[in-house]
Amino acid sequence: MSIITRQILWGVCTSLFLLVFFSISYLVVFPPANWSALWKKEVMDVPFGLFLISVDITLGILIGYLSGVSWKKQIRSIEKTLHTMDKMEYYPVQPIGSTEELQSLSYRIIQLQNQLVEQTKLSQKLVNEKAEDQEVKVQSIIIAERNRLARELHDSVSQQLFAASMLLSAINETRPKTNDQESKQLQLVEETIQQSQLEMRALLLHLRPAALKGKSLKTGIIELLHELQQKVSLEIEMKLEDIDLDKGIEDHLFRILQESVSNTLRHAKANSLEIQLIQREAFVILRIIDDGVGFNVDKRKAGSYGLQNMHERAAEIGGVLKLISLENKGTRLEVKVPILEREEDTND
Repeated sequence: MSIITRQILWGVCTSLFLLVFFSISYLVVFPPANWSALWKKEVMDVPFGLFLISVDITLGILIGYLSGVSWKKQIRSIEKTLHTMDKMEYYPVQPIGSTEELQSLSYRIIQLQNQLVEQTKLSQKLVNEKAEDQEVKVQSIIIAERNRLARELHDSVSQQLFAASMLLSAINETRPKTNDQESKQLQLVEETIQQSQLEMRALLLHLRPAALKGKSLKTGIIELLHELQQKVSLEIEMKLEDIDLDKGIEDHLFRILQESVSNTLRHAKANSLEIQLIQREAFVILRIIDDGVGFNVDKRKAGSYGLQNMHERAAEIGGVLKLISLENKGTRLEVKVPILEREEDTND
């Protein structure tokens, strides 16, 4: 039975009960002289008694129907709120109901909704923290493994390549200066080993990149390039300015520099390298310029993970990376990053 039907029956029964009660009370106090007069007297061509009963039932139905509609509307509102909570669709809820009991129920629903919202936030926070902790652990494992591989490559393959290069160099210097095929092949092998050494140094730079570790970007670049000069016969020119940057920007620019230098060692066959770190107006600019063989930028972009990685790092700090390279004329890479006011400076 629906609530409207129940309220109509309740209204009809209540009205009939009240009609009978008041009618009996009136007739007992003021008994009529002739009881048949109640049925003989007509209202709108209907006996007065029957008319009174009909009006009473009609009023009971009307009042019951309106009461049922009101109750149904309030219950539907509560049901809708509970349904949205079940679907995890939270929105502000206002107290519902015309009675104290319904309003109390509404307040309880609001409390439950607030608790669910807080629990959802807490659950999401815990998941995010767990994911971040997991990422940190994975990164730590990756860094440790890369350092181990770098040490093993440096202590074994790199040393063996160096020994082979020295041995071939000694052989070529002690052999008679002839143009026979064997001498050319030995010279080619020596050049191949030297190129392999450059590849190995670039690989070691990738596997075990130097971190800033609290140092400024300028200091980190100087230490990286000085270490590079000790290992590679490359003329390096530096123009570095002291620029106060956020830690995140410094780290990204430093990683871009490492990636670019590694690419230069592996592919450019350059004789000189120029590094610039300058500030112009509200921008910090990092330039890496070499005089190597260059390459076709459009073709390299399509399949180069290193270039894609550098572009993504530049974009993450709000900067733009431009790359210009001409075959046999060298490569020029420039990263331009805006320097924004820090919050503490603005508050001051």
